[in-house]
Amino acid sequence: MKELIALMKKLNIAETESKASMLQQYMDHVLEWNKKVNLTAITDRNAFVQKHFIDSLLCAETLEFTASSLICDVGTGGGFPGVPLAVCYPEKEFILVDSLDKRIRIVNQMCEEIGIANVTAVHGRAEELARKKEYREQFDLCVSRAVANMRVLSEYCLPFVRPGGNFIAYKGADCESEIGDARKAIQLLGGDSVEIRKLPHLDHSLILVSKTGYTPDAYPRKAGTPARKPL
Repeated sequence: MKELIALMKKLNIAETESKASMLQQYMDHVLEWNKKVNLTAITDRNAFVQKHFIDSLLCAETLEFTASSLICDVGTGGGFPGVPLAVCYPEKEFILVDSLDKRIRIVNQMCEEIGIANVTAVHGRAEELARKKEYREQFDLCVSRAVANMRVLSEYCLPFVRPGGNFIAYKGADCESEIGDARKAIQLLGGDSVEIRKLPHLDHSLILVSKTGYTPDAYPRKAGTPARKPL
């Protein structure tokens, strides 16, 4: 956890030790639940800290994250990146979305037991939730570490983002061609500028998409269609 605590201090996160303790408890809970339900493929604790905690905090230095109060995490799985961000930034509110109900119930239970009060995990497919008025274009920021092509991920995520908000996708280092292929879809969904922020020492990139327009009513398309027929 030393590397995580060092990063938290670098990010000027207050009450670093107590928040690191909460994240330690969350890891303990996830690994215990993982014996029954698939929450993560990463069971080595050092790798868990790197891949789930440190990686989740990669967006915290961006102006897009700093300026956001209401944040949606699409395809959260075991609660990443949403839960680590929520623990470190309790003044922000997080809605975590996943299509597997069992996973969502476990994430909510773990957060309640640990005392993470600014997280609400919601069950549903992104294509369906983004059509509900309580979620559609309501968020300052949408983040996602989901494994999906950027054309697909943009249709999942941009409908949640209000005009003037942003979408951040966590990607590998080599993502230029994928972003090039997705630019037309991003514009169609109300997105505007796209910035690739490479993190070469971690072999990662953050894709930052600003949203300036409204998403047309036709999007997202019905569940399953974005993955089968990407824009």
